[in-house]
Amino acid sequence: MTRTCLTALVAACTISFALLAPVAPAGATSRIKDLANIEGVRQNQLIGYGLVVGLNGTGDTLNNIPFTKQSLQAMLERLGVNVRGQTLRTGNVAAVMVTANLPAFATQGTRIDITVSSLGDAKSLQGGMLLVTPLLGADGNVYAVGQGSVAIGGFQAEGAAAKIVRGVPTVGRIANGALVEREIEFNLNRQSQLRMALRNPDFTTAKRIAAAINDYIGVPTAESLDPGTVGITVPQQYRGNVISLLTEIEQLQVDPDQSAKIVIDERSGIIVMGRDVRVSMVAVAQGNLTVTITETPQVSQPNPLSRGGTTVTVPRTRIGVSEEGKKLALVHDGVSLQQLVDGLNALGIGPRDLIAILQAIKAAGAIQADIEVM
Repeated sequence: MTRTCLTALVAACTISFALLAPVAPAGATSRIKDLANIEGVRQNQLIGYGLVVGLNGTGDTLNNIPFTKQSLQAMLERLGVNVRGQTLRTGNVAAVMVTANLPAFATQGTRIDITVSSLGDAKSLQGGMLLVTPLLGADGNVYAVGQGSVAIGGFQAEGAAAKIVRGVPTVGRIANGALVEREIEFNLNRQSQLRMALRNPDFTTAKRIAAAINDYIGVPTAESLDPGTVGITVPQQYRGNVISLLTEIEQLQVDPDQSAKIVIDERSGIIVMGRDVRVSMVAVAQGNLTVTITETPQVSQPNPLSRGGTTVTVPRTRIGVSEEGKKLALVHDGVSLQQLVDGLNALGIGPRDLIAILQAIKAAGAIQADIEVM
């Protein structure tokens, strides 16, 4: 055999073994950016009280809503119109609460979206205009001023004998409706210590995030302080340039861990299971008792031309009882989530009965997971 043929044979064998070798599944990694927030980099909630005018008779009833009437009088007096003691019957004004979220590092002059919600008995805010409304933070300072045309996602129409309402016409939104007037002072670049808050606190995930940061930087700068916090000491080469450090850190990939948990919403019958849910060997049976009552009343009439006879209704009731039960189904020890779902689905039951079965398995101590009922 020539050297060329031997080389080709070795290459072919290498390719064959590579195709036969099992492929290791890739871990479900996520960016640190998607797992944690930087302490101090967050939104702030704003709130204000104002008036919406220009409504087509769908505003507050001034005789029923005193704060709308007082606000209207005070606004007109500030504009030089005295209406004290006068009777106001306009239905084109509505008192509203205005809310907004002030983004992190928002500068003066930038615009933010605001939400307008009716306070009184207004039927709709469609076509209304929000007048100048200061928006205050939790400290009582004005951080933005809102004004603009209200856009709603619903409508209401009614006649003398019918009415139709779609959506919520008493809540609207104004895109870019508020102007930021005050900035929140926070110099991120001058920080020497940073704290990262995990969105889903977990000991293992916090440790993995700290290890990934230390491996990337090359020196131990990060440590997990608790399940929900990772502390970072800004390295010397990043002092005064924390933005660059965070830009590089938030792109690091980490495999987040999660505890075995089953979340149950009894109101809607929704069940969510984590991938690490495990069950010890247990046998499950489920049965339903059905009672059926059927009413078929009959009418008894007297014979033709008879005297003294009356027509009566004779009740006829039929009651049936049936008990449908499934045989015992065996759920083996240490099964995976898919096997557990397949085993429970083999019983042919609905979500409501499945909730009761999961709680019964937990009570028997055969399920290694926390059950959270919403």
